[in-house]
Amino acid sequence: MAIAGFSEIAEQLRRSTVLVHSGGRGSGSGVVWSSEGVVVTNAHVVHSSNVRVQLWDGREFDAAVAARDPRRDLAAIQINATSLPAAFPTDSSQLRPGELAIAIGNPLGFVGALSTGVIHGIGPLRALGSQTWVQASVRLAPGNSGGPLADARGHVVGVNTMVAGSLALAVPSNAVCDFLAGGPRSAWLGIVVHPVRLPRANGRAFGLVLLEVEPGGPAAQASLMAGDILLGTEEKRFRSTDDLAKAIDGQGFRILRFEFLRGDYSRVRRVTVPLGDSNQGKVRIAA
Repeated sequence: MAIAGFSEIAEQLRRSTVLVHSGGRGSGSGVVWSSEGVVVTNAHVVHSSNVRVQLWDGREFDAAVAARDPRRDLAAIQINATSLPAAFPTDSSQLRPGELAIAIGNPLGFVGALSTGVIHGIGPLRALGSQTWVQASVRLAPGNSGGPLADARGHVVGVNTMVAGSLALAVPSNAVCDFLAGGPRSAWLGIVVHPVRLPRANGRAFGLVLLEVEPGGPAAQASLMAGDILLGTEEKRFRSTDDLAKAIDGQGFRILRFEFLRGDYSRVRRVTVPLGDSNQGKVRIAA
C-alpha cells in the first residue's frame, strides 16, 4: 500500500541524517537533533576526540564531543552550524508492534540508504540487560549505527544501534531526550564485547568476550586482550551486558577488579582497572 508523501518523508529524514567520521576507523551515522548543530549518534561511533561530520549537502565540519553515555550507547556532538534540518523526535512509549519503521543511514559507504520494516516490540531483550530497545525488522549494516529509526510520519522513534538476530535495535527517542537533559557520563573501558555462554562444572556461566580492546584505553593499560572473557567483578558475576555497564558507570576516580578467563579458560584470573572522571569513551556491545 502506497503512503501519501512517502518520498517527501524519506527525503526529510535523509536531510536530518549525517555521516560521522571518528579517528580514522570507519564511519557511522548521526541524527541532527537541533537546528543549532547538536547531532546525536552512538557512543561506539565516536572513537576519539577527532570527529568530523558530513551533512546531506556535502558540507563537512569538525565536531566536539559534548556528552557520552556508554551504558545507553549514546553520544552528543556539536558542530558550528545553524539553521540545520533537524529531525522531529516523538514519544517512543506510544509505539505499537506492527507500525511501519523507516531507517536511514550510511551503511558500507552508501550515503542516505533507506530501509523499511515494521516495529516488532519495545522493551528489554534477554542477555542484554534491563535497557529498553525499539526492536524492528529493518535491515542494518555497518555504518547504520547512530542513524534515525522513524515512524510512518517521519518522526524519530529511536537511534539505530545494533542487530540482534534478525532484528534491528534502536535506543528509544525518550531515552535520547533523557540523555541530552542529563549531561555527560564518565565511564570508559575502551572495549567491544559480545555475550557468550560458557560450559562450567556447576552449569552454564555467562561471560562477555572481548572482541576489541582500544589501544591506550583503561582495559588495554590493564593488559586485557581480545579473546579474554569477562566473568564479573569480585563483588558480582555478570548475568547480562547491563551488569558490566552498571559496574563501570559513575563519576570520580575508582578501582574495579574484574574476574576473567584467558587461554584454555581453566583458571579464573583477576585484573585491576582504574577508572577516572577525566576519561571519555565506550563499552560497545556487539551483536
